[in-house]
Amino acid sequence: MNIALIGYGKMGKAIEEIAVEKGYSIVLRISHENLEEFTTTNIQQADVCIEFSTPETAFENVQKCLQAGVPVVCGSTAWLDRLEEVNQICLANNTAFLYASNFSVGVNLFFKVNKIVAGMMNAHPEYKVSMEEIHHTQKKDAPSGTAVTLAEGILENFPTIKRWVNAASVNERDLEIISKRVDPAPGTHTVQYDSEIDSITLTHTAHSRKGFASGALLAAEFLSSRKGIYSMDDVLSINSFQKSDVS
Repeated sequence: MNIALIGYGKMGKAIEEIAVEKGYSIVLRISHENLEEFTTTNIQQADVCIEFSTPETAFENVQKCLQAGVPVVCGSTAWLDRLEEVNQICLANNTAFLYASNFSVGVNLFFKVNKIVAGMMNAHPEYKVSMEEIHHTQKKDAPSGTAVTLAEGILENFPTIKRWVNAASVNERDLEIISKRVDPAPGTHTVQYDSEIDSITLTHTAHSRKGFASGALLAAEFLSSRKGIYSMDDVLSINSFQKSDVS
């Protein structure tokens, strides 16, 4: 498999290390230092593009790759107001696109567990739910994309909660997300349910970027021969796991 890395920072380099170990070829590495090489001809040398850049550049990067007819795996966050537009560009160019706020296999299983627990806790209003996320100080967005995905999973199951807020809140209609930036933390996400009687805590802690990188490469392997819009649920067959499976 030939891979184009669009965004060659820490994540891009972590993906490259694992890809090379698996015998894949990196045919294009794009950073702010060599944008002149980000051409349609060069993009089309790849079977799949993996995009990890910035909120400011993600949309244009993804659009350019899709218009070149090459599938794109995207992990950049904080640009999702244009996600539907990207989906339409993907379909118009008969290629494939997969976005995830987090590619870690563990985190995506955690997303599923979060929804199941939220569905059960909704019947117990004596518990107040809140969230905390901790990342390194170079993290560009707050809350993290992973935290937003977790929050959306909770909101789907709690009709009494109307929104998430990135601050402490005493409003019962708010889901508070507290963001902390501490080096060298690669990422910790906690969902907590508190009552006067007890507390229930769900936590995922990343130990390194390797889990994110290997998951992104797994997504690229999945996407390279497909057409259409996909998610990590498709890659990991998570949608086949139902609430009834834990009863």
